[in-house]
Amino acid sequence: MLRSEETIMLIYKVMVLSIFLFLAGIVLIILGADWLTKGASALARRFNISELVIGLTIVALGTSLPELVISTGSAIKGSSGIALGNVIGSNIFNSLLILGVAALIAPIKFNARMLSREIPFNLLASVVMLLVSGSMLVGGGEGEYISRYGGLLLFCFLAVFIRYTFSIPGDGDEEKPAEVMPMGKLLLFIVAGLAALIFGGNLFVDGATEIARSLGVSEAVIGITIVSAGSSLPELAVSVNAARKGNVGIALGNVLGSNILNIFFILGAAATITPISLEGFSCVDYYVLLASSLLIYIVARFGGKAVINRFEGALLILFYIAYTVYLIMNS
Repeated sequence: MLRSEETIMLIYKVMVLSIFLFLAGIVLIILGADWLTKGASALARRFNISELVIGLTIVALGTSLPELVISTGSAIKGSSGIALGNVIGSNIFNSLLILGVAALIAPIKFNARMLSREIPFNLLASVVMLLVSGSMLVGGGEGEYISRYGGLLLFCFLAVFIRYTFSIPGDGDEEKPAEVMPMGKLLLFIVAGLAALIFGGNLFVDGATEIARSLGVSEAVIGITIVSAGSSLPELAVSVNAARKGNVGIALGNVLGSNILNIFFILGAAATITPISLEGFSCVDYYVLLASSLLIYIVARFGGKAVINRFEGALLILFYIAYTVYLIMNS
């Protein structure tokens, strides 16, 4: 009896520690992403890089750094289910929940630049991800992998996207003067941000993995739900704040840029480090990802006013809730 009580107490302590590591990792990741984005943006302004390019690349990359740290860290530690689930779940979270919440705050209008670049690339990224995942197109992926060659292919598409982004001019918006941050301060932001991201990512992966094992939940489900939601908090914070201030273009651009980088850069990096197992995932996960990207494309191209209104935003949120319920019911 005593041994049984000691075992229960040990399990309880392990769970408490795992939850603490998980939450501490989230906090450090969010702080690190914020610091690194501030530092990188200040560095770009110091060298006269346009605000448009900063928004499309540095800010989107900054809010995607948690996914990068978590996915590559998981791949290195052999938890490929978390690495892949984090990318799939983050993109679904971004497209459905974040855009849905932002649209509830203020209707989101697409501009010409997004119609010609980010939105088609967002859909293309989901299609390419489905293609490099082999049999996910027609069924399960048990025993299959996203190979290193697949990861390198994703990197090739990343190069195309970056080249395309830098080659097409913006909408003619005037550049606003920005306060120049002292070099020492911006370097401190960059170094502190990187340190917080790396350390927080390790804590996050360790905590999430232990929680999954303790609850008997697969790494794939944990990656798609808890890990992806936690790593997408920077995107949520940026987009909701932008919508509240009336900068709906930033809200949409941040989500689309992060989605594209999640697949072409982050999944590409993780798969290049080590082949990513598809075990534990189903074609439903991929089809929901594809459907969320396709939905944005259809609304943008054929929705008439090219606006996500509050009603459509509420539908996006309900779609995300339904998918989450499906995952829990089938875990």
